[in-house]
Amino acid sequence: MKDIKNVEYGLEKIFEGAQDFLPLLGTDYVEFYVGNAKQAAHFYKTAFGFQSYAYKGLETGCKEYASYVLKQDKIRLVLTTPLNSKSPINEHIVKHGDGVKVIALWVEDATKSWEETTKRGAKSFMEPTVEKDEHGEVVRSGIYTYGETVHIFVERKNYNGVFLPGYKKWESDYNPEPTGLKFIDHMVGNVGWNEMNQWVKFYEDVMGFVNFLSFDDKQIHTEYSALMSKVMSNGNGRIKFPINEPAEGKKKSQIEEYLDFYEGPGAQHIAVATDDIITTVAKLRARGVEFLSTPPEEYYRAVPGRLE
Repeated sequence: MKDIKNVEYGLEKIFEGAQDFLPLLGTDYVEFYVGNAKQAAHFYKTAFGFQSYAYKGLETGCKEYASYVLKQDKIRLVLTTPLNSKSPINEHIVKHGDGVKVIALWVEDATKSWEETTKRGAKSFMEPTVEKDEHGEVVRSGIYTYGETVHIFVERKNYNGVFLPGYKKWESDYNPEPTGLKFIDHMVGNVGWNEMNQWVKFYEDVMGFVNFLSFDDKQIHTEYSALMSKVMSNGNGRIKFPINEPAEGKKKSQIEEYLDFYEGPGAQHIAVATDDIITTVAKLRARGVEFLSTPPEEYYRAVPGRLE
């Protein structure tokens, strides 16, 4: 936690004197398009300790898709499955398999966020839209980023409902104990060959982020593969998006393999914070979550040189 605060302080110093035209309050939710949302929700509850939170589907009057919302501390995951063959969600799943579609960002003003980003060159995904029910109103807007991934800006200051209008509270007798996951630390985007700097510039120019950490293929490599990465962050340091691209090696890098199997750029992984990683890992192992075998000692000895 101390390191996180140091990074946030450093970013605040970088932004000192400059107006943050896109103030972000945090990650609102992450939405996956999946083949079977109910089954996926059961997995995330059983294996990772998420709790039932909200639901939208046929029972709530939605005939296009079913969405199950899960929560653990400050993390909200939305798992969405189409309910008919004509849904564009199907096309996403057929091409990519289960994957992240929406990285939603919590903002004070979703209309201004959309205006500021689109006038700087972002392609609009969703114009500012007011959604209402008996609990108030939410304003959402959105822009495209790398691949088919989108950012949706969520303004919920005038809403007191469970999640979003159209959702109802998801009551369930099955809610396993949490495993200590606290909040989303960062989300990594994999982009194509020679596209990293293009997307770094996008986040700088369109969203006002800064590149505060960079790794080249000399720092992140094995005997067979390598990658390059630049870490982007917003003004208060709450949102961090590393951008990865492949690098030449004896074999395909993990980034190139991702691009091949996912069939394009996308969100590669979601890093989550915990106050006690030993306890969290032990709980996850006990629930059947598989981890990589222990890296060799050489990996840890090399870390200070890579992260000077």
